[in-house]
Amino acid sequence: MTAHHATPDKEQIALLEPFERLGLDRIQLVVTASQAHDAWSELAQARAWGFDTESKPTFFKDQLSEGPHVVQLSTPDKAWVFQLHDLECRAAVASLLALPGVVKAGFGLGDDRKRIVSKLGVEPADVLELNMIFRERGYRKDMGVKAAVAVLFNRRFIKSRKATTSNWANARLTEAQLIYAANDAYAAARVFHALGLAA
Repeated sequence: MTAHHATPDKEQIALLEPFERLGLDRIQLVVTASQAHDAWSELAQARAWGFDTESKPTFFKDQLSEGPHVVQLSTPDKAWVFQLHDLECRAAVASLLALPGVVKAGFGLGDDRKRIVSKLGVEPADVLELNMIFRERGYRKDMGVKAAVAVLFNRRFIKSRKATTSNWANARLTEAQLIYAANDAYAAARVFHALGLAA
């Protein structure tokens, strides 16, 4: 029988030291086809990526999202933030997500998957919902990235609320948006490896 583990609450997490995030020196913004090609070459060497997307927020009931506007993929060393304005860049992201044999690991990916199918016309291959792994290991509630980082690293994952609700459809992303987006995928990559799933 699986032992049940408590999920740390906000107050407990708030007391922890901050989780070390990727700086801009290890974040690659990808907006053109040639940049996407270079990213493809680097990413294809990994067996797993942290994965997340960002979409411009919707503010009205029944307002349809046109997202994702940004797709983030990360290894434990570096993250790539893809903007989807350029059609060739978009095609490169679609082919990366459809690539079999590479795990795309993240949290709360149900909506991301549906939006990718709708916008990019591909079904992401080998997607791993990290919440399922924690559930199998005895955590009852959905973990989310903050609780997972607290459990595995005893650290507090910092998320900027301002960046969360910012306009991800902008032609130029701010540094704060880049850091936010990249680190969501980076944290998922680190969690994946810390769970011993890369073996």
